[in-house]
Amino acid sequence: MVNGWLILDKPRGLGSTRAVGAVKRNLREGGYPKTKVGHGGTLDPLAEGVLPIALGEATKLAGRMLDASKIYDFTIQFGTETDTLDAEGEVVKRVDRFPPMAAIAAVLEHFTGEIEQVPPAYSALKVDGKRAYDRARAGEEVDLKTRCVTIHSLTFAGDREGVPELRSAFQTTAGRPDPYDPSAPLELADSVTLTAHVSKGTYIRSLARDIAHALGTVGHVTYLRRTKAGPFTESQAISLDKLNEIGRGAPLEDLLLPLEAGLDDIPALPLSQTDAQAVRQGRVLSELPQPSGLYCAMLDSVPVALMEISDGTAKVVRGFNLPDVAE
Repeated sequence: MVNGWLILDKPRGLGSTRAVGAVKRNLREGGYPKTKVGHGGTLDPLAEGVLPIALGEATKLAGRMLDASKIYDFTIQFGTETDTLDAEGEVVKRVDRFPPMAAIAAVLEHFTGEIEQVPPAYSALKVDGKRAYDRARAGEEVDLKTRCVTIHSLTFAGDREGVPELRSAFQTTAGRPDPYDPSAPLELADSVTLTAHVSKGTYIRSLARDIAHALGTVGHVTYLRRTKAGPFTESQAISLDKLNEIGRGAPLEDLLLPLEAGLDDIPALPLSQTDAQAVRQGRVLSELPQPSGLYCAMLDSVPVALMEISDGTAKVVRGFNLPDVAE
Protein backbone atom coordinates (compact mmCIF):
# COMPACT_ATOMS: atom_id res chain seq x y z
CA MET A 1 0.00 0.00 0.00
CA VAL A 2 1.05 3.61 -0.60
CA ASN A 3 0.98 5.91 2.45
CA GLY A 4 2.37 9.43 2.83
CA TRP A 5 2.37 12.85 1.20
CA LEU A 6 3.07 14.23 -2.23
CA ILE A 7 3.51 18.01 -2.09
CA LEU A 8 2.49 19.44 -5.45
CA ASP A 9 3.53 22.86 -6.70
CA LYS A 10 0.13 23.43 -8.29
CA PRO A 11 0.27 25.53 -11.46
CA ARG A 12 -2.23 28.22 -12.36
CA GLY A 13 -5.27 26.93 -14.18
CA LEU A 14 -5.38 23.57 -12.45
CA GLY A 15 -8.09 23.02 -9.83
CA SER A 16 -7.41 21.09 -6.63
CA THR A 17 -9.81 18.30 -7.63
CA ARG A 18 -8.06 17.90 -10.96
CA ALA A 19 -4.72 17.79 -9.14
CA VAL A 20 -5.97 14.87 -7.05
CA GLY A 21 -7.13 13.22 -10.26
CA ALA A 22 -3.65 13.67 -11.78
CA VAL A 23 -2.08 11.91 -8.78
CA LYS A 24 -4.54 9.01 -9.07
CA ARG A 25 -3.88 8.69 -12.80
CA ASN A 26 -0.10 8.63 -12.37
CA LEU A 27 -0.27 6.06 -9.59
CA ARG A 28 -2.47 3.88 -11.78
CA GLU A 29 -0.23 4.26 -14.83
CA GLY A 30 2.83 3.60 -12.66
CA GLY A 31 1.41 0.26 -11.59
CA TYR A 32 0.71 1.12 -7.97
CA PRO A 33 -2.27 -0.43 -6.13
CA LYS A 34 -5.52 1.52 -5.88
CA THR A 35 -4.90 4.17 -3.24
CA LYS A 36 -7.12 6.60 -1.38
CA VAL A 37 -6.08 10.16 -2.30
CA GLY A 38 -7.14 13.53 -0.88
CA HIS A 39 -5.83 17.09 -0.67
CA GLY A 40 -5.05 19.17 2.38
CA GLY A 41 -6.60 22.52 1.49
CA THR A 42 -8.21 23.81 -1.70
CA LEU A 43 -6.36 26.22 -3.97
CA ASP A 44 -8.38 28.22 -6.51
CA PRO A 45 -7.54 27.45 -10.16
CA LEU A 46 -5.99 30.93 -10.52
CA ALA A 47 -3.79 30.34 -7.46
CA GLU A 48 -0.54 28.41 -7.51
CA GLY A 49 1.81 26.85 -5.02
CA VAL A 50 1.88 24.32 -2.20
CA LEU A 51 -0.90 21.73 -2.38
CA PRO A 52 -0.39 18.78 0.01
CA ILE A 53 -1.76 15.55 -1.47
CA ALA A 54 -2.42 12.80 1.09
CA LEU A 55 -2.10 9.14 0.09
CA GLY A 56 -3.45 6.11 1.92
CA GLU A 57 -3.39 6.43 5.71
CA ALA A 58 -2.21 10.05 5.42
CA THR A 59 -5.73 10.96 4.26
CA LYS A 60 -6.73 10.57 7.92
CA LEU A 61 -4.69 13.76 8.54
CA ALA A 62 -6.20 15.80 5.69
CA GLY A 63 -8.66 17.42 8.12
CA ARG A 64 -5.79 18.64 10.30
CA MET A 65 -4.16 20.14 7.23
CA LEU A 66 -7.35 22.06 6.45
CA ASP A 67 -7.17 23.56 9.95
CA ALA A 68 -3.49 24.50 9.65
CA SER A 69 -2.22 28.03 9.08
CA LYS A 70 -0.93 28.96 5.63
CA ILE A 71 1.40 31.53 4.05
CA TYR A 72 0.64 33.33 0.78
CA ASP A 73 2.31 35.82 -1.51
CA PHE A 74 -0.26 37.95 -3.31
CA THR A 75 -0.37 41.02 -5.51
CA ILE A 76 -3.10 43.66 -5.20
CA GLN A 77 -3.82 45.67 -8.34
CA PHE A 78 -5.24 49.01 -7.23
CA GLY A 79 -7.82 51.04 -9.15
CA THR A 80 -10.18 48.26 -10.23
CA GLU A 81 -12.40 45.82 -8.35
CA THR A 82 -13.89 42.72 -9.95
CA ASP A 83 -16.94 40.68 -8.98
CA THR A 84 -14.72 37.68 -8.13
CA LEU A 85 -12.06 39.90 -6.47
CA ASP A 86 -9.42 38.36 -8.76
CA ALA A 87 -8.31 38.64 -12.37
CA GLU A 88 -10.93 36.15 -13.58
CA GLY A 89 -13.92 38.37 -12.89
CA GLU A 90 -15.65 41.30 -14.54
CA VAL A 91 -14.72 44.81 -13.46
CA VAL A 92 -17.48 46.22 -11.24
CA LYS A 93 -15.77 49.38 -9.98
CA ARG A 94 -12.99 51.61 -11.26
CA VAL A 95 -11.35 54.37 -9.19
CA ASP A 96 -8.58 56.70 -10.33
CA ARG A 97 -6.83 56.72 -6.94
CA PHE A 98 -3.56 54.99 -6.09
CA PRO A 99 -2.08 54.88 -2.58
CA PRO A 100 1.45 55.94 -1.66
CA MET A 101 3.74 53.17 -0.44
CA ALA A 102 3.95 54.96 2.90
CA ALA A 103 0.20 54.60 3.37
CA ILE A 104 0.31 50.90 2.44
CA ALA A 105 3.07 50.27 4.98
CA ALA A 106 1.14 52.10 7.67
CA VAL A 107 -2.14 50.25 7.08
CA LEU A 108 -0.72 46.71 7.27
CA GLU A 109 -0.63 46.65 11.07
CA HIS A 110 -4.39 47.33 11.12
CA PHE A 111 -4.91 44.03 9.29
CA THR A 112 -2.70 42.02 11.64
CA GLY A 113 -4.10 39.91 14.49
CA GLU A 114 -7.75 38.95 14.79
CA ILE A 115 -9.82 40.69 12.13
CA GLU A 116 -13.30 40.33 10.70
CA GLN A 117 -13.87 39.79 7.00
CA VAL A 118 -16.74 39.00 4.67
CA PRO A 119 -15.91 36.08 2.32
CA PRO A 120 -16.14 36.70 -1.43
CA ALA A 121 -19.49 36.11 -3.09
CA TYR A 122 -17.61 33.82 -5.48
CA SER A 123 -16.59 31.23 -2.89
CA ALA A 124 -17.40 27.61 -2.13
CA LEU A 125 -19.30 28.48 1.04
CA LYS A 126 -22.88 27.24 1.08
CA VAL A 127 -25.86 29.57 1.35
CA ASP A 128 -29.10 27.68 2.05
CA GLY A 129 -27.56 24.48 0.74
CA LYS A 130 -26.17 25.96 -2.47
CA ARG A 131 -22.61 27.09 -3.23
CA ALA A 132 -22.20 30.86 -3.05
CA TYR A 133 -20.42 30.98 -6.42
CA ASP A 134 -23.33 29.14 -8.08
CA ARG A 135 -25.76 31.74 -6.72
CA ALA A 136 -23.46 34.60 -7.76
CA ARG A 137 -23.08 33.20 -11.29
CA ALA A 138 -26.87 32.95 -11.52
CA GLY A 139 -27.10 36.67 -10.79
CA GLU A 140 -28.43 36.27 -7.25
CA GLU A 141 -27.48 38.59 -4.41
CA VAL A 142 -25.16 36.66 -2.10
CA ASP A 143 -25.22 37.73 1.56
CA LEU A 144 -22.37 36.06 3.47
CA LYS A 145 -21.84 36.55 7.18
CA THR A 146 -18.79 38.25 8.62
CA ARG A 147 -16.27 35.82 10.07
CA CYS A 148 -13.36 36.24 12.47
CA VAL A 149 -9.94 35.13 11.18
CA THR A 150 -6.37 35.64 12.35
CA ILE A 151 -3.62 37.29 10.33
CA HIS A 152 -0.45 36.18 12.10
CA SER A 153 1.73 38.50 10.01
CA LEU A 154 1.36 40.77 6.99
CA THR A 155 4.45 42.23 5.34
CA PHE A 156 5.85 43.40 2.04
CA ALA A 157 7.00 40.39 0.02
CA GLY A 158 10.71 39.94 -0.53
CA ASP A 159 12.21 39.62 -3.96
CA ARG A 160 11.04 36.34 -5.44
CA GLU A 161 11.08 34.95 -8.95
CA GLY A 162 7.88 35.89 -10.70
CA VAL A 163 6.89 38.46 -8.07
CA PRO A 164 7.19 42.17 -8.89
CA GLU A 165 9.96 43.92 -6.96
CA LEU A 166 9.07 46.79 -4.64
CA ARG A 167 10.07 50.08 -6.22
CA SER A 168 10.07 52.38 -3.24
CA ALA A 169 12.19 53.48 -0.29
CA PHE A 170 9.00 53.57 1.82
CA GLN A 171 9.48 50.05 3.17
CA THR A 172 10.70 50.61 6.73
CA THR A 173 9.90 52.72 9.77
CA ALA A 174 6.13 52.72 9.19
CA GLY A 175 6.64 53.48 5.52
CA ARG A 176 9.21 56.25 5.86
CA PRO A 177 12.84 56.10 4.79
CA ASP A 178 15.15 55.69 7.77
CA PRO A 179 16.28 58.29 8.70
CA TYR A 180 13.16 60.21 7.69
CA ASP A 181 13.67 62.55 4.77
CA PRO A 182 10.70 64.94 4.26
CA SER A 183 11.94 65.72 0.75
CA ALA A 184 11.73 62.07 -0.36
CA PRO A 185 9.35 61.59 -3.28
CA LEU A 186 5.92 60.17 -2.46
CA GLU A 187 5.67 57.27 -4.87
CA LEU A 188 2.17 56.12 -5.72
CA ALA A 189 1.65 52.39 -6.17
CA ASP A 190 -0.58 50.90 -8.85
CA SER A 191 0.09 47.49 -7.25
CA VAL A 192 1.86 45.89 -4.31
CA THR A 193 2.93 42.36 -3.43
CA LEU A 194 2.47 41.22 0.17
CA THR A 195 3.14 38.11 2.23
CA ALA A 196 0.45 36.97 4.67
CA HIS A 197 0.60 34.21 7.30
CA VAL A 198 -3.05 33.45 8.00
CA SER A 199 -5.33 31.15 9.96
CA LYS A 200 -7.74 28.68 8.41
CA GLY A 201 -10.80 30.23 6.81
CA THR A 202 -8.99 33.38 5.65
CA TYR A 203 -9.82 34.60 2.15
CA ILE A 204 -6.88 36.43 0.59
CA ARG A 205 -9.19 38.00 -2.00
CA SER A 206 -11.26 39.54 0.81
CA LEU A 207 -8.11 40.70 2.57
CA ALA A 208 -6.94 42.42 -0.62
CA ARG A 209 -10.33 44.07 -1.11
CA ASP A 210 -10.40 45.37 2.46
CA ILE A 211 -6.82 46.69 2.32
CA ALA A 212 -7.66 48.60 -0.84
CA HIS A 213 -10.83 50.05 0.73
CA ALA A 214 -8.86 51.12 3.82
CA LEU A 215 -6.50 52.99 1.49
CA GLY A 216 -9.38 54.88 -0.10
CA THR A 217 -9.40 52.95 -3.34
CA VAL A 218 -10.42 49.55 -4.73
CA GLY A 219 -8.38 46.55 -5.79
CA HIS A 220 -8.30 42.92 -6.78
CA VAL A 221 -5.82 40.03 -6.63
CA THR A 222 -3.76 39.45 -9.78
CA TYR A 223 -1.22 37.00 -8.34
CA LEU A 224 -1.62 34.42 -5.55
CA ARG A 225 0.91 31.82 -4.48
CA ARG A 226 0.76 29.60 -1.40
CA THR A 227 4.30 29.11 -0.11
CA LYS A 228 3.49 27.10 3.03
CA ALA A 229 0.59 24.89 4.17
CA GLY A 230 0.87 23.59 7.71
CA PRO A 231 4.35 22.04 7.99
CA PHE A 232 4.86 21.79 4.21
CA THR A 233 6.87 24.40 2.28
CA GLU A 234 7.48 25.13 -1.38
CA SER A 235 10.99 23.67 -1.06
CA GLN A 236 9.33 20.25 -0.68
CA ALA A 237 6.94 20.72 -3.60
CA ILE A 238 7.26 18.96 -6.94
CA SER A 239 6.16 20.19 -10.34
CA LEU A 240 3.38 18.66 -12.40
CA ASP A 241 6.06 17.40 -14.81
CA LYS A 242 7.82 15.61 -11.97
CA LEU A 243 4.50 14.09 -10.87
CA ASN A 244 3.88 12.82 -14.41
CA GLU A 245 7.22 10.97 -14.32
CA ILE A 246 5.69 8.59 -11.75
CA GLY A 247 3.24 7.40 -14.39
CA ARG A 248 6.19 6.73 -16.70
CA GLY A 249 7.99 4.54 -14.18
CA ALA A 250 9.90 6.94 -11.92
CA PRO A 251 10.08 5.56 -8.35
CA LEU A 252 7.40 7.06 -6.10
CA GLU A 253 9.54 6.71 -2.97
CA ASP A 254 11.91 9.40 -4.27
CA LEU A 255 9.07 11.95 -4.06
CA LEU A 256 6.86 10.60 -1.27
CA LEU A 257 7.10 12.13 2.22
CA PRO A 258 6.22 9.87 5.16
CA LEU A 259 2.87 10.13 6.92
CA GLU A 260 4.49 11.67 10.01
CA ALA A 261 5.82 14.57 7.92
CA GLY A 262 2.35 16.05 8.36
CA LEU A 263 2.83 15.89 12.15
CA ASP A 264 6.21 17.53 12.59
CA ASP A 265 4.72 20.03 15.06
CA ILE A 266 3.51 17.20 17.32
CA PRO A 267 5.86 15.45 19.78
CA ALA A 268 6.42 11.71 19.50
CA LEU A 269 5.25 9.22 22.13
CA PRO A 270 7.52 6.14 21.99
CA LEU A 271 5.68 2.83 22.47
CA SER A 272 6.81 -0.65 23.38
CA GLN A 273 5.54 -3.56 21.28
CA THR A 274 3.04 -4.37 24.05
CA ASP A 275 1.77 -0.79 24.28
CA ALA A 276 1.54 -0.54 20.49
CA GLN A 277 -0.67 -3.63 20.43
CA ALA A 278 -2.89 -2.11 23.12
CA VAL A 279 -3.18 1.17 21.22
CA ARG A 280 -4.11 -0.64 18.00
CA GLN A 281 -6.94 -2.26 19.95
CA GLY A 282 -8.13 1.17 21.05
CA ARG A 283 -7.14 0.72 24.67
CA VAL A 284 -6.12 3.52 27.03
CA LEU A 285 -2.54 3.92 28.29
CA SER A 286 -2.19 5.08 31.89
CA GLU A 287 0.42 6.58 34.24
CA LEU A 288 2.38 8.30 31.49
CA PRO A 289 4.94 10.95 32.54
CA GLN A 290 4.44 13.21 29.49
CA PRO A 291 2.60 16.55 29.83
CA SER A 292 -0.98 16.75 28.61
CA GLY A 293 -1.44 17.36 24.88
CA LEU A 294 -1.54 15.73 21.46
CA TYR A 295 1.14 13.16 20.56
CA CYS A 296 2.08 10.91 17.67
CA ALA A 297 2.48 7.45 19.18
CA MET A 298 5.36 5.64 17.48
CA LEU A 299 6.61 2.06 17.47
CA ASP A 300 10.22 2.65 16.48
CA SER A 301 9.81 4.63 13.22
CA VAL A 302 6.21 3.58 12.51
CA PRO A 303 3.30 5.90 13.43
CA VAL A 304 0.68 3.94 15.35
CA ALA A 305 -1.87 6.59 16.33
CA LEU A 306 -2.57 10.19 17.22
CA MET A 307 -3.16 10.19 20.98
CA GLU A 308 -4.38 12.79 23.44
CA ILE A 309 -2.71 12.69 26.86
CA SER A 310 -4.65 14.16 29.76
CA ASP A 311 -3.27 13.92 33.30
CA GLY A 312 -1.12 10.92 32.42
CA THR A 313 -3.82 9.01 30.51
CA ALA A 314 -3.58 8.63 26.73
CA LYS A 315 -6.57 7.97 24.49
CA VAL A 316 -6.54 7.25 20.76
CA VAL A 317 -7.71 10.15 18.61
CA ARG A 318 -6.93 8.55 15.26
CA GLY A 319 -5.33 5.18 14.58
CA PHE A 320 -3.09 4.36 11.60
CA ASN A 321 -3.13 0.99 9.88
CA LEU A 322 0.57 0.77 9.03
CA PRO A 323 2.70 -2.40 9.16
CA ASP A 324 5.56 -2.71 11.61
CA VAL A 325 9.02 -2.42 10.06
CA ALA A 326 9.59 -6.10 10.92
CA GLU A 327 6.57 -7.06 8.84
